[in-house]
Amino acid sequence: MCNARHKLEKLRGAHDRVRDWGRLDQLFLSQLRAEVPTCEQAVGADDRQRHVMADARNGFGSQQVATRRLKKRADSVVLPGRRIRDINDYLSADQRVRQALAGADVVVDVSNSSSFEDTAVLEFFETSTRNILDAEAAADVGHHVALSVVGTERLAESGYMRAKIAQEKLIKNSSIPYTIVHATQFFEFAARMADEASDGDTVRVPPVLIQPMAADDVAAALCDVVLAAPVNNTIEIAGPQPLRFEDFVRQELRSVGDQRAVIADPQARYFGARLTERSLLPGDGARLGPTRFDDWLSQQAPSR
Repeated sequence: MCNARHKLEKLRGAHDRVRDWGRLDQLFLSQLRAEVPTCEQAVGADDRQRHVMADARNGFGSQQVATRRLKKRADSVVLPGRRIRDINDYLSADQRVRQALAGADVVVDVSNSSSFEDTAVLEFFETSTRNILDAEAAADVGHHVALSVVGTERLAESGYMRAKIAQEKLIKNSSIPYTIVHATQFFEFAARMADEASDGDTVRVPPVLIQPMAADDVAAALCDVVLAAPVNNTIEIAGPQPLRFEDFVRQELRSVGDQRAVIADPQARYFGARLTERSLLPGDGARLGPTRFDDWLSQQAPSR
């Protein structure tokens, strides 16, 4: 039985563990603190799980959304997340990973490398994934959930995607039941992609289709996966509609007053990989998020 007092104690324990990592974003820390007093009035529930989200926070923009959703439906969430400025930081962290995962039922890995250089990103994903999986085995974790990228297996020309392939192979070959979630690109990353594809005042992107989604919808899908049984397979999630890559980037830039020219260039690459028309699209069985890009843009504009 998990009553309100027990839930409060677990959240306070989670707060202490997070603090021990030392580099957690203040946003996450303050949010976790904010959850503690509200739990004093909470009513416990039977058979609620404890989840850990591994977050070397370098991109996934809605961990806090996932956290709120999980806290409404589970016992607590521990976030052993931090900015990793040097891969060596993570190489020495495996004992702290073990401590953070103790007693966890589900681990959600949304970590990402701070460097996309081929050797560094491969080392990051192989080392961090091994550390997490070893700690899960020691803690008898029942479900490993990993966030990855739609089309990973088709984009091995990219060093980043090769690193994600290596990560997924480790997960599949481990003893931990798992679910790998392949997501399409996020709405929130359009500007970043434009910066990486810029040639002076011109942004050159491949002439392909993309089916991006809101990070909030990614978080919602992850929550559903976390609270379900592992499938020991890969599932796909995507936005509700395919868009031309150049239109997607151009609309985002214009919404913030950025007048760079965006063109579809057959020679342009995506994280180092050549693309075909449908390389970035999900398969027929993908779960589609409800948020349309136009609606998301209209909601973002007033706050920019």
